[in-house]
Amino acid sequence: MKVAIVHPWFITNGGGEKVIEAFARLYPQADFFGLMVAPAQIPPALQGRTIHSTFLDYVPRSHEYYKHLSPLYPAAAQRLDVTGYDLIISSGGPAAKNVKIAPHAVHVHYCHSPVRFLWDQFTTWEARLPFIARPFYRASCAYLRKWDYEAAQRVDAFIANSNYVGERIRCFYARDSTTIYPPVDTQQSYVPAPVGNYYLSVGRLVAHKRVDLIIEACNRLQRPLLIVGSGPEEAKLKALAGPSIRFAGRVDDATLEQHFRSARAFLFAGDEDFGIATVEAQSYGLPVIALGICGTLEIVDTAPKSLQPTGVLFPRQDYSAVVQAIHEFEAFEHRFDRQHIWARSTRFDTKVFDARIRAFIDQSMDMRRSSVAAE
Repeated sequence: MKVAIVHPWFITNGGGEKVIEAFARLYPQADFFGLMVAPAQIPPALQGRTIHSTFLDYVPRSHEYYKHLSPLYPAAAQRLDVTGYDLIISSGGPAAKNVKIAPHAVHVHYCHSPVRFLWDQFTTWEARLPFIARPFYRASCAYLRKWDYEAAQRVDAFIANSNYVGERIRCFYARDSTTIYPPVDTQQSYVPAPVGNYYLSVGRLVAHKRVDLIIEACNRLQRPLLIVGSGPEEAKLKALAGPSIRFAGRVDDATLEQHFRSARAFLFAGDEDFGIATVEAQSYGLPVIALGICGTLEIVDTAPKSLQPTGVLFPRQDYSAVVQAIHEFEAFEHRFDRQHIWARSTRFDTKVFDARIRAFIDQSMDMRRSSVAAE
């Protein structure tokens, strides 16, 4: 069986790329396709594998301004020809669903979210643009929405990375999906260790993660906060930070593990489709204080719903809500059992992901064979 794995681009390293690495491990014979590829950003599991890209690689500074090239995505996607493959696994956002496939092939799409700048966050993205650019943005998105919807109808089966995303798939694409959570290696994480007095934030420093709310809350409470990660918002966030805030930048895996094991709790204020970083924190036994209107609801157990809570959730993206959640955590900090938190995280383990993905794809292939036989 020839397998093609399609991802919009290989130019960043985030949660979506961890899922691609898992597919690479499950299908060692697979070839890879993307609109753009930056060799320095290719994940370790893909080193040495065949990766096909498009003309967008040759557009000046395309890897830096890839989000602004969306009007070119349809033309580029049509050049990703996977008609010689029996199984196509696409993952990620724009263009991955719209590749050319053979009539006999099975196309399974692992959806992290319907393209947010086209659908549920359209007005938010539009508001960020200069007034003169908005008509062009609206016209472009109207075309891209139609293209994205039609591509979604050609997919044989959808996998959602959370029930939260599954609802959006049903809303915007009118398709059902099966939820299979992204993989996290939870088996080696938890080691009993002394707990420090600092809170921890881990992730790319980009606007939608709302690290500014965490900084403001810790400034107000004068709580030590360690921020691990880098990104375009770094200078702005450093300007907001008070004396209790420390930036570690990007760190190696061993250092990051030590930060997870020693932190008091993990803070996160982003509206995440799932929240791999939250699961990673819990896999180290770390309590989580996070926004409770998104995929985090499927990860964190809270009191009074659970007799053994694994975190505290706040209801809105506002620094005062973060402050209140930190107070709540500190009032009941003794109730958080780190070994129990780790045990709850194992339901997202890599082995669970592998087994469910294989079963789902095998079922999808069997259904296609039955359909062809009936014809």
